[in-house]
Amino acid sequence: MPTLNMLIDINELKIGLQLLAAALLGGAIGLEREYWRKAAGLRTHMLVSLGACLFTILSREAFNSFIGKTSYDPSRIAANIIVGIGFIGAGVIIQTKSGIKGITTAAGIWLAAAIGMAIGCHFYAIALFTTLIAVVILVIARGYERRFRELVKNKKEKRRGN
Repeated sequence: MPTLNMLIDINELKIGLQLLAAALLGGAIGLEREYWRKAAGLRTHMLVSLGACLFTILSREAFNSFIGKTSYDPSRIAANIIVGIGFIGAGVIIQTKSGIKGITTAAGIWLAAAIGMAIGCHFYAIALFTTLIAVVILVIARGYERRFRELVKNKKEKRRGN
């Protein structure tokens, strides 16, 4: 009968917790940005923190097997993907009279690049877990963003009325 250790790689579990922690801590900063009604809020900060965590994990873990075996630094792959996708993300962001649009989409594109890189490095479980966290962020955090914005708006209106 398989044991828990056989079903779950402890290292992957640790990485999963790192990813979750990164998303939650990025969300804490995002909530503060929501309070001040900044364009990059809860979901954007969560996605960027999650993506940065995954890129760091991949750079740290995935390329160890190449050390001393290649004439190039494979971690440069991650560096170039990060910069290249950053330019694509910048093209998605649009400033209008009513505000800035597309920041969360840009963060999502950046995170999708990290997930694609994880798959390319054979980190399938980590890529899947990261995707699940991202979908939860995009779906569930949207409701929290709306509620938080309403709460802040109502609080400010009450202050004006006093």
